[in-house]
Amino acid sequence: MKLATFERKDGSPAIAAVDTQKGELLDLARATAAPEFADMLTLIDGGASALDHARNVAAAWPQAASLPLQGTRLLAPIPVPRQLRDGLMFEEHFLNALKASKTRDGVERRIPKIWYEQPIYYKANRFSVIGPETDVIWPRYSNAMDYECELACVIGTTGKDIAPDKAHEHIFGFTIFNDMTARDAQMAEMAAQMGPAKGKDFDTGNILGPWIVTLDEIGDPHMLDMEARINGERWGGGNSRNMHHKWPAILAHVSNSETLHAGEIICSGTVGTGCGLELGRLLNDGDVIELEISGIGVLRNRLVKR
Repeated sequence: MKLATFERKDGSPAIAAVDTQKGELLDLARATAAPEFADMLTLIDGGASALDHARNVAAAWPQAASLPLQGTRLLAPIPVPRQLRDGLMFEEHFLNALKASKTRDGVERRIPKIWYEQPIYYKANRFSVIGPETDVIWPRYSNAMDYECELACVIGTTGKDIAPDKAHEHIFGFTIFNDMTARDAQMAEMAAQMGPAKGKDFDTGNILGPWIVTLDEIGDPHMLDMEARINGERWGGGNSRNMHHKWPAILAHVSNSETLHAGEIICSGTVGTGCGLELGRLLNDGDVIELEISGIGVLRNRLVKR
């Protein structure tokens, strides 16, 4: 099932089931006044019964609550996640980034041993999230902007010390994440062995969408093609099978002695060749970024200076 957050004509946010074949959205709260359809976090908190209710309503698809997908403004599926974590799970990306670093300063670097032993991640700014077709505003302190093509896991059930073989029970679904990055700020900060901070933390810098695809529909999340296009030109991509640490290991590690809450989002990190840094290319004002993941869809945004 595909689930989106959209903006009604009166400007209020609402959640909808998505039928991409028909090109329609179903406003779940208008189809039935069930309290679990108040917003996406409420739906997730409702657990399996709330999701089953959404499926039943979508199966009936009352036309009085339907609206066209084209022309309807989609917001981030969860406009303010309970937590937003971003990982570094693709070895190819890491190796390419280290090569790019050597090109800049001539210093040879290797992937540290710890990266192979456990998932590495940082906590991102959950308040700077935007959705598809919303402009990314170029931060005024940066002269080197980049995108990152990532898979995002939406947590559906709260848990602690999650066993890897039980991880699937805690996953609600998946969406696409574009981790916009001010590369010059990032490199300056991380030289001090801290960060990323302003390299990642600026308004409109975290992009999610276009919708969440529930786990049952996505199938194996480790078999998804990932592609990045700039102004319609393919720049790079790969497949989620190349994640060094897979989702069961990620959830087990993050929840080790720490409660992982429903409504949190954990991102995979950049797929190999899924950003401009790896290719020696950066973005320009007005560039349109399209990230596509099979089984999910396309996340499209424009980068603009103001």
